Amino acid sequence: MASSTKAYLKIGDVARMVGVSPSVIRSWESLGLTRPRRTESKYRLYTAEDIKLLKRARFLRRVRGLNAPAILQVLKQDGRVKPTRDGAGAAIGLHLRQLRIKRGLPLAQVAKNVGISVGFLSALERSHMSASVGTLRKLARFYKTNILDFFDPTESNSRVVRPNHRKVLEAGPGVRMELLAWGNTVMEPHLFRIAPNSGSGESYTHEGEEFLYVLRGQLQIELEEEEYRLKSGDSLYFESGTPHRWKNPGKNETWVLWINTPPTF
Repeated sequence: MASSTKAYLKIGDVARMVGVSPSVIRSWESLGLTRPRRTESKYRLYTAEDIKLLKRARFLRRVRGLNAPAILQVLKQDGRVKPTRDGAGAAIGLHLRQLRIKRGLPLAQVAKNVGISVGFLSALERSHMSASVGTLRKLARFYKTNILDFFDPTESNSRVVRPNHRKVLEAGPGVRMELLAWGNTVMEPHLFRIAPNSGSGESYTHEGEEFLYVLRGQLQIELEEEEYRLKSGDSLYFESGTPHRWKNPGKNETWVLWINTPPTF
């Protein structure tokens, strides 16, 4: 279906399409109006949905004469911008820093144990970089906490979770984890949305079991020395102690229903 196709554009291309300067787009981003994905080189990547939102913001600016804060308020009232997403990346960085400081650990010690550079860990804590799923799992395991703690902690538990009320975690460039339920000590269900050529990063392990079902697109997953290429309708079960890594090898965004039990470290 055409609606499932996601083409990613850089800020210069988007600026020309929208009719505003890149600096205006960056200033709108700083207010939380847009939340583009980032590559490891820090390049912003925008989707067709981002462009529609930016064009609406341009209309409000040029035709109605609204300034940036007023534009943001209108878009929130229209439901185009979700206030629960504001500051999500900053919250992860702050949480990582608090975990380290609480334990009295230097950056170098944490970085060495997790297998990342000191500079990268420092950038994570300052919210200048985003971590892959594999790195987040390793950090959670090192701190003896749960990856669920990296999601927005302000949302209360609910039996019914509407799509626009899901907790969201941007886990590295091109990987979006949407938590489908929380407050349960047995199950951790997600909707993974994976951009083309994006994935978990390095291989990782943890306690428990995993079940996944591909809703849309393709998923390539490596379990130790075995590789599986899944497509829409395929499912897979494996023990989480098996080293695993995964990526989207296709040209369109992949959607995966992914369940861990118990909630993982």
